[in-house]
Amino acid sequence: MSEPLRLSKLMSERGLCSRREADDLIAKGLVKVDGEIVSQLGTKVLPSVRIEITGRAQRMLDEKVTILINKPVGYVSSQPEGGYRAAVELVRPENQDAGDKKKFDRAHLKKLAPCGRLDIDSQGLLIMSQDGVLAKKIIGEDSDVEKEYLVRVTGRLSEQDLKRLCNGSLVIEGRKLRPAKVEWLNEDQLRFVLREGMKRQIRKMCEAVGLKVMGLKRVRIGRLMLGKLAEGQWRYLRKGEEI
Repeated sequence: MSEPLRLSKLMSERGLCSRREADDLIAKGLVKVDGEIVSQLGTKVLPSVRIEITGRAQRMLDEKVTILINKPVGYVSSQPEGGYRAAVELVRPENQDAGDKKKFDRAHLKKLAPCGRLDIDSQGLLIMSQDGVLAKKIIGEDSDVEKEYLVRVTGRLSEQDLKRLCNGSLVIEGRKLRPAKVEWLNEDQLRFVLREGMKRQIRKMCEAVGLKVMGLKRVRIGRLMLGKLAEGQWRYLRKGEEI
């Protein structure tokens, strides 16, 4: 017989919302299990139960926003330290993409969290979201979402070392990396496609094969492209767009 699970964990596994969002909805009395409201945090249920969220709960989840930012060099993607600026500071009306039709609301800044890191020396696509399910899809332990980067480098790269970048044989800080797609675009620029997001991973991969990164730009996360979004500008995720 299956062991009972925390209701919030089961809701997350079923893709209804994140565990944190589930706890919030449960506490508000907006979740039904087999037709009965459950409002006690920590409640455990069998994996076979029927879970429903109320109309109000669904509206609360639907109101959550996701924002795409073209982060410039010099901004950090999460909490700033030592006087650095956070990328979320760019989310202001004057920086909104001119083609964006959704009106900016300061409430959209509440609980807006980065879905993955992009270090201070890198630029390009950064996704920030209030949606826990979307965040988990991008940065969860089992995430298989591709991230694409254009990387300017100096140094010599042998065919053997290019294969090492691709085949998952590199070990960085005791961790074996997943296989990646790496190819030359021109004489000093490589294209990387990764399915993981270790801190400063590309820089460390390049260092391991004798290359030095001179510039790094993320241009795609899943099916979301940076496109023509100008540096320092942002826009809302549009209806119908998916990771």
